[in-house]
Amino acid sequence: MKVMVLEAGRGERMRPLTDVHPKPLIKVAGKPLIVWHLERLARVGFRDVVINVSWLGEQIVDALGDGSRHGVQIAWSREPWPALETGGGLVNALPLLGEGPFLLVNSDVYTDIDFAALRIAGNDLAQLVLVPNPAHHEQGDFWLDQGRIGNEGGERLTYSGISILRPELFSGAEPGRFPLLPWLVRARDAGRLGGQKHAGRWLDIGTPERLRELDAELGAMRR
Repeated sequence: MKVMVLEAGRGERMRPLTDVHPKPLIKVAGKPLIVWHLERLARVGFRDVVINVSWLGEQIVDALGDGSRHGVQIAWSREPWPALETGGGLVNALPLLGEGPFLLVNSDVYTDIDFAALRIAGNDLAQLVLVPNPAHHEQGDFWLDQGRIGNEGGERLTYSGISILRPELFSGAEPGRFPLLPWLVRARDAGRLGGQKHAGRWLDIGTPERLRELDAELGAMRR
């Protein structure tokens, strides 16, 4: 299975850090955020990685190259600025991702989830990993009930930024700039959206405060 790592955004909440450095290259415990992901993916057997870039994207390309030093092979999906948002960026990258399901990982989250254990049901268009609602997103995103995501019932949880998607999710999509959410809602309403809860470590590294929290945590672990 191929992997798509999302990296094209500017990281507005992390400014001014991201005015001159792309967010994925910000270091946590001495290592760029994106490298933490690539090394974990490589350890569990993923090799083919597609990364989309836009804001200061060539800095990321120069830093990671073909990915071989981190145990993966990177194909680059370049976007204009402003970036194409998640949905548009995925559609733009589909020629690199192939015809089968692919793993989607948002580069600005940190998690201990076992990527290799994720599965998608045969008729589903997507399998979302959901987490307990963090303090900064108490309302959550989706209802999860016995492995299915529906309009109500079960537990209200937050989308982690990690999922398995089929290219067919975007059937009928035109190239351009658009979000992912409406396509997930369409799959949900068609009864083709699965989900699972991850109760382990997960952090949205969206602010300098949460970046410092993760830096302290991982720095202690490395010591």
